[in-house]
Amino acid sequence: MKKLVVLISNKGAGTNLQAIIDGVESEKIKANITAVISDAEDAKGLERAKKHNLPIEICPKKEDLLPLLQKLNPDYICLAGWKQIVTNQVIDAYPNRILNLHPGLIPNNINGVVKNPDGTDALWNKGKLAEVAIQNFLDHNTYAGSSIHLLTKEFDFGPVLARTFEKILPTDTIESLYTRLKEKENQMYKEVLTKLCR
Repeated sequence: MKKLVVLISNKGAGTNLQAIIDGVESEKIKANITAVISDAEDAKGLERAKKHNLPIEICPKKEDLLPLLQKLNPDYICLAGWKQIVTNQVIDAYPNRILNLHPGLIPNNINGVVKNPDGTDALWNKGKLAEVAIQNFLDHNTYAGSSIHLLTKEFDFGPVLARTFEKILPTDTIESLYTRLKEKENQMYKEVLTKLCR
């Protein structure tokens, strides 16, 4: 069985964590969650972790993350709303083992462009966090989307494991669009981990 560590913050409701928990408990993801790490004690996702009797670690300083991960010895580190910068030391220690969810369509190469289902250019949203990224989709595109990629030292870029798209409706707000996109993100995270943890 693979060992997963899931990193969360006190932003969001912990739905990606819940999706990973559901995948593990249904045995679709052949792994155990070794710990849920939060950088804040008031993260909503911690309630989900407690409900499922998962070990919890609080790590408010990014400099303390590497020693904690070395103690836990995970096969994969799943960023699920983690807001801290992951240091180069952590990336070097876990190459191709840190998964990140980005609210944009990351290309396969640094100069590339992803195409939406209608053939238009998708938005990378490099450097933009969730609500700002969703507003950018609403302002400039026909589709929203998200990517799961392996973390690298190149900001918001790395080998892409999966992408999902969501058609923007004329009546969409940030909330309505992000709600639909989050459902697809949750499913995508489960599917990626199912493939990795066989």
